[in-house]
Amino acid sequence: MRKSGILLHVSSLPSGFGIGDLGSGAYKFADFLADAGQSVWQLLPFNPSSPVCGNSPYCSCSAFAGNSLLIGLEPLVEAGCIDGADLARPPCFSARRADYVQAARFKYEVLEIAFQRFRSVPDLECRFENFLLENAGWLDDYALFTALKDHFGGAAWNEWPRDIRDREGPAVEHRTRELSGKIAREKFHQFLFFSQWSALKAYCNEKKIQLFGDVPIYVSYDSADVWANPRLFKLDENKKPRFVSGVPPDYFSETGQLWGNPVYDWDALRESSYAWWISRMEHNMKYLDMMRLDHFRGFVAYWEVPASHTTAIEGKWVEAPVRDFFDTLLKRFPFLPIVAEDLGIITPDVKETMEFYGFPGMKLLQFAFGDDPATNPYTPHNHVRNCIVYTGTHDNNTTRGWFEHDLGERGTENLLGYLGPHINVGNASRELIRFAMMSVADTAVTPMQDFLDLGAEARMNTPSTPFGNWEWRVAAEQLTPELAEKIREITRLCGRV
Repeated sequence: MRKSGILLHVSSLPSGFGIGDLGSGAYKFADFLADAGQSVWQLLPFNPSSPVCGNSPYCSCSAFAGNSLLIGLEPLVEAGCIDGADLARPPCFSARRADYVQAARFKYEVLEIAFQRFRSVPDLECRFENFLLENAGWLDDYALFTALKDHFGGAAWNEWPRDIRDREGPAVEHRTRELSGKIAREKFHQFLFFSQWSALKAYCNEKKIQLFGDVPIYVSYDSADVWANPRLFKLDENKKPRFVSGVPPDYFSETGQLWGNPVYDWDALRESSYAWWISRMEHNMKYLDMMRLDHFRGFVAYWEVPASHTTAIEGKWVEAPVRDFFDTLLKRFPFLPIVAEDLGIITPDVKETMEFYGFPGMKLLQFAFGDDPATNPYTPHNHVRNCIVYTGTHDNNTTRGWFEHDLGERGTENLLGYLGPHINVGNASRELIRFAMMSVADTAVTPMQDFLDLGAEARMNTPSTPFGNWEWRVAAEQLTPELAEKIREITRLCGRV
């Protein structure tokens, strides 16, 4: 089946509460997707974000938890946890930008009301207790971690008292009792998030829409994952990273990208039969129909930088046990709905791994015209069926912004020579969407900004810039029936369903 879809993160949805969420705006967007003939909704990671990391969904305190800022508030009224009056007077939020600070202030006040009342709601407490049992493997550590972070004033876990830093049994038991209220509150937030996510996924699946999520390869150092599983990462005797992750100089940065995440100790992971990764994949497969493994080449070989360095230039490639890893996953899961993020410089061993397992890769049209289009793997005539074609992704400029600011003289010459001299700033988005839809690729995904023909002001993220990202939102009035019909028609003409 030839499919197509739209890339739009939950935080970018319409909502009256300062940030897109899993409330009515999510369901209306699912309806828009169905009306537009789309069968894929691509999202960014659903994990908690933090102002410390510029609210990036790729920098999280948990690889398992959901972002409680994305909990929809209207469903809480329907569930009987809050009253409509509790939502009657929200602050005056912008419809076009996410306001993480004000949204958090308002939402957590409402969530506290829900927490105080939920046990009086028939059936809700029983569902909550079942959720606790089913998710204890990650939830207990995560809830204790967040409670401890709050208790110690936000300090990183390696700065906590040694006994709880090292998770000594008596210390864990003592702190769990001491912080039981905060722990229960965070577990309740997770219950709400995943209950709402599951309901939205069921609604989308009924409309034959697949949820296509994003799984970052790495986790943050200051996370429940590293605190609870330090032996799985390359840490020193003080449990600080010896090496951190990144990539060498590339399209996005002349000094490379120094991500700063601790790198895995793949020997330790292999000794455990990759139990942590199996749990992570099982968790994500419960809530997603497809998964993009971010930075796929890191599963073959990863760029390891000494933790003391300030750029990623002087790192080195270190091989990972890629075949043993994916063979082990396939023994646990008969089918892995994985898409490999294979952008950038990809070596033959990465391509061989993808071909061996049948993992589709990615083709970005914005990358197609900087070099010779005849041999560039991103130009349409070089596409293959088993891939996903994009105009751009969340890390790129919008197509209009790219044409105006990033394409350059040589790129413009190649673009006009390849697609035709009629391409201009007024139709560049439409033409790249059309060529993506026409591609032989099985799936085409377009950022919502490109369907709206928005400029650089609507860019979601600029890599290597820590702040000012992840804020763009679509307004409800932009999702018109006329736009849905235009998208449906190009989808039909290109044989996508």
